[in-house]
Amino acid sequence: MIYKKENETNLEYKARVIDPKSASFCGAKWGNATIWLGNGMKASCHHPPAHKIRVEDILANPRGLHNTLHSKTTRKQMQAGERPAECDYCWRVEDMGRDAVSDRVFKTVIYTEEELNNWFQGDADADVDLVALEISFDRVCNFACSYCNASFSTTWGKDITKNGPYQNLVSDGAAAFQQDGKWAQPYRLDEDNPYIHAFWQWWDNGLQDSLRELRITGGEPLMSNQVWKLFDIFKARELEMQFSINSNLGAKRDLIDKLIKESHGVKNLDVYTSCEAYGEQAEYIRDGMKFGFSLPYRRNSWMHRQRSFDHNRPSFTGNLEALIAEGNCRSTHVMMTINSLCLFSITDWLDWMIGIKERFGKQHCCWSVNILRFPSFMSPLALPDHIRTERKEHLENWFNDNCYHPRMNEMEREGIQRLIDYLDVVKTPHRRTSSLETQQRDFKSFYQQYDQRRGKDFRKTFPKILVDWYDSIPETQLNEVQLLRDGDSTKHNPGQDEEGNPT
Repeated sequence: MIYKKENETNLEYKARVIDPKSASFCGAKWGNATIWLGNGMKASCHHPPAHKIRVEDILANPRGLHNTLHSKTTRKQMQAGERPAECDYCWRVEDMGRDAVSDRVFKTVIYTEEELNNWFQGDADADVDLVALEISFDRVCNFACSYCNASFSTTWGKDITKNGPYQNLVSDGAAAFQQDGKWAQPYRLDEDNPYIHAFWQWWDNGLQDSLRELRITGGEPLMSNQVWKLFDIFKARELEMQFSINSNLGAKRDLIDKLIKESHGVKNLDVYTSCEAYGEQAEYIRDGMKFGFSLPYRRNSWMHRQRSFDHNRPSFTGNLEALIAEGNCRSTHVMMTINSLCLFSITDWLDWMIGIKERFGKQHCCWSVNILRFPSFMSPLALPDHIRTERKEHLENWFNDNCYHPRMNEMEREGIQRLIDYLDVVKTPHRRTSSLETQQRDFKSFYQQYDQRRGKDFRKTFPKILVDWYDSIPETQLNEVQLLRDGDSTKHNPGQDEEGNPT
C-alpha cells in the first residue's frame, strides 16, 4: 500500500510529509525490520549493515527482536535531524542533487501519516510495533552468487571450506570472502534457536495483528520447513496480510511446483526474485543459475507473445514465467543488485522484463534498482572512467527510448535515472572506501579465483572493452588474510573502524 495523494510525485510527497519532520527522518527505522533469525542479526532495511540482537533482550520481551538499543539510538538521531552513519546509501543518493529520490522515501510512503507522526513525536526509547517485517530463518541456499558470501549462503560456505579463503583481497568488504559463515549458523536445530522461539512467541502475541506485510528471505526460503509452516497458517486462517517471499527461483522443480500450488492458498502473495543481467552473464554473476533460453522483448516483435517456459527443462526465466502464468501471485518483483559486471547486459534484461509486462501486466517483473556498495571492488564505481562513461551513455540511450513505456512505473523510472546519475556523479560507493587502485587489483584477484573455483571464464563471458581493461590490471601477491569474526557492524572487526565502517 502506498500512502500518497492522487497524482502526487515522490518528490512532492517528500516535501509535504518527510521534510517537515526532519532532514533525515525515515519511517523504516520504526515500522520496518530485516531480521536474520538463524543468527540473531537485525537491520532496519536492506541497506544498513546488520547488528546483533542480544539474547537476554528477547527472553523476557520478544519485541526486542525489533526494538534493539542500536535501533532506538538511530531513531533518536533521526528525530534530531542527524544522519545515522549506517544509512550512508541514501545520503549519497540525495547528495547527488538532481532531485534524486533515495530509498528512504520509498520506505516511508508505505506508512500512514498518522503512524509517521506518532513515531516522530513519540519516545524513541519506547518499543514500537512492526508494520513490515522481512525475516530469514536460515542461510541454506543452492546458489553462490558472486556478490553474496558464506554468511548468507551455505553453498558459498562449502566453497570456502573446500578451497580455503580467497587470497590477495584487502579492500573494504573483501574480508567477507575469507570466512566460511559458521558464525552465521550458531544453532544446530531450529528447536535450539532462541530467536526463532521469540519470533513465534511474538507472532502469537500481537505481531500477526500489527503486521501489514510479512516477507521471507534466505538463503533460499523454499528450502526451509519454517516457510511452508507459514503458508499453512495463511491458508488456514485466511489472513489478509500481504505475504511476500524472496526466491532465486532456481530450486528443484518440485519446490517451484509446490510454491505454485501453495500460492493458491494465500490471498495476497507477492514474489520477489533477483537478477540484473542477461543470459550467460547472469549465470556468471549468480553462480547456480540456469538462465534458460528466452529472448529479450523488442517492441512490435512476435517474440514477446510466446510462452517460453518448459516444465521438462526448468530454468530461471522458465520458472518465473510458470509462476506468473500458473500461480496465484498478486505481483512479481525483480531486485536488481547493480554491480560492475551487470552493466554489460542490463538493457537486454530490462527488455526481457518489459516483454513480461506486455504479456502479463505491469504488476509483474516490477524492478527495483539497488546499487551495490560492498565489497567496493564489485561496485560499478570500480570501473575505469572510459568504461563507466560508455556504460552510462548506453543505459541513457536505452532510457531515452523506453522511459515513457506505459508498462513502466514511477519507481522503475526513478531507479534507472538514479543509476545513470550515480554512474555520472558519484566517485566512491561509501565513506572510507579503499583506493581505486586497490579496488581494481582486488577485482582481478577475485575473479581469477572465482573462475578457477566455479569453472567459469571471465574472458569468454564479457565484451572486449572489459576484458582488455581486466588484462591490464597488475597482478597482486599478498600473504596476509583478514578474517571476519562475525557480522555485527557495531563491533570492531578486521577491516573496520570502531564505528563499524570499512577501513
